Amino acid sequence: MKPSVIAKIALTSLVMLPVSSAVMAAGGASDTSAAYPDKLSIDLPGDSNAVNGDIAELQSLLRDGKVTELRKSFNGSYGASLSFYPDSMIYYVALFQQSKYWRVFKTQNDARADSVYADFVKSSISLADTEIRRIKLEAEKAYADKLIAAQQDRANRLQADLDISRQQQSQVTSYQIEQQEAVRSLRTEQAAAQAQLRALQQRVQELQKQSDGDLPTPVKAPGSP
Repeated sequence: MKPSVIAKIALTSLVMLPVSSAVMAAGGASDTSAAYPDKLSIDLPGDSNAVNGDIAELQSLLRDGKVTELRKSFNGSYGASLSFYPDSMIYYVALFQQSKYWRVFKTQNDARADSVYADFVKSSISLADTEIRRIKLEAEKAYADKLIAAQQDRANRLQADLDISRQQQSQVTSYQIEQQEAVRSLRTEQAAAQAQLRALQQRVQELQKQSDGDLPTPVKAPGSP
């Protein structure tokens, strides 16, 4: 056998050795997370592995009510959950958005499950950060718009009151001018009437004297002063 072929066989054996040792260290369990600590299922459209993978498996168990949800965390529309399947002693850790799973990790190691769950919770917090900021900003803008509308309505009411007040003030001023002119006119007319009255009274007295001029003077009664 050629030395190059022997070298390739030896190299292949060295590459495969850590995986086999890791699986054996796990006690022959079906949990491949010991050999593949970053084993995650990602739900992508058109991905046949996702359809038949851990996501579909967890969804089926949830529908059948065979798993118990141990922990769950929500951050905006994102969240993480830790579920337990007692029949096989398997933990399912899931990362979801709007109740749709898109990352699922399963293991029989409870400590590993807790660690991945904590990591998924952190991921959900990070993923939801922008969404939460958007929600807050939308609420602040809506509140500001509401305040603007209220202030605009108040300003419109005050402006309407001011316009009415100015209009009424103008009418009152015109009315006062008319009344003052009427008073001056009446005073003039009253003065003319008084002068006319005095002239008529004087005329009456003169006419009375003329009318009584040819009459005898009245005789005083005895004992009258």
